[in-house]
Order: sequence, then C-alpha cells, then structure tokens
Amino acid sequence: MPELVRKSSAQEQPIQKKPIAGFTIGATAVAALAVLLVTAVYAQDKYSLKSPSGIAFSDFKGYEDWAVASSARTDEVLKVIVANPAMITAYKAGVPGNGQPFPDGSMIVKLQWKPKKSTEAPFVVDVPDVFTQAFVMEKDSKRFPQSGGWGYALFNYEAASDTFTADPSPSDCGHACHVAVKAKDHIFHPYQKR
Repeated sequence: MPELVRKSSAQEQPIQKKPIAGFTIGATAVAALAVLLVTAVYAQDKYSLKSPSGIAFSDFKGYEDWAVASSARTDEVLKVIVANPAMITAYKAGVPGNGQPFPDGSMIVKLQWKPKKSTEAPFVVDVPDVFTQAFVMEKDSKRFPQSGGWGYALFNYEAASDTFTADPSPSDCGHACHVAVKAKDHIFHPYQKR
C-alpha cells in the first residue's frame, strides 16, 4: 500500500514572492544615474555661449585664474579687472603708457558684483555679495577693425539658476564708452602698482 505523504501547513500555503534586494538596489542605482545624467545634460556650460557680436565665452576660458590688473567701484557695482598673460606682459612693458597698443590676443575680463557691507570686519567695508556679470574684451585687429581692434561682450549671471546668458545688447557700454580712452588703446584701467 502506498504511503500517504502529508504536507505540512507551511508547505500547503502559496508561496509569496518577496522583493529581491538586488533588484531594489539595482533600480535605485539606475534612478540615481538617470538623475545625474539629466543634471549633466541640463547643467550649463558657460563656455558654449556666444555674444550677438560673435565673441565666444570659451575664448576667455581660465579667466578665473588670470592676474588682477585693477579694480573699480561705482555706487552699485564692485569690479575686479583681470587680464590674460599676454595683456599682463604688455602692461608690465609699459603699454599703453608708452604709446604702444596692446598686442592682438590681449584679453581682459571685468568681473562685477553687487556690494554689501561686511558684517565681520571691525570697520566699515563693502565686500562682494552677488556676482552679476562678466564684461569681456579681446584684441583682434583683423576681426574688430571698426572698434579699435577690440571686441566687446557682456555675459550676465543669474545666481538663482546658476547660469550665464549672453547679453542681447551689443555690450555693456562697449566701444561707445571706450572711445573716451582711445589714446590708451581703449582701456580705462591701468595696471595697478603692487
């Protein structure tokens, strides 16, 4: 006589499928990768911008590390003027005070911030608060013959979105303002003694 096999109550219950830990970890990793990819795709590359006059922000790549040539202040803006190595070399050789023009390839960037009063200094001093603009100039006599060899562009910065945009106007004041200092090769700020 055949033996009766009895199943235990645990064996008779239907098998419940439980989430697999590996699948959960994998799905989480895929989701995180997707977020990073979307962020990378939509993160702005400021160096892809071009002004209406055709000046590419990429021409000024590395400006963050250029030497300070000068600084300035208006009622609304603190400015630090930095120059590329070619322009710094020309400044140190006496340009424009020696009557010589800056060489082609010279570049200058005027970095502009809204000021605020320092809450830490034991004296009254304005310090940079919100960065607002990068006004750029580059010397290329062949490309910009109508403006003394200088090209001008303005790139506005929006802190809330952490993005730059090429200003649609010809530029801050551009050549129209810089004609006033034509005798100094259109540059307002001298290289400051240090």
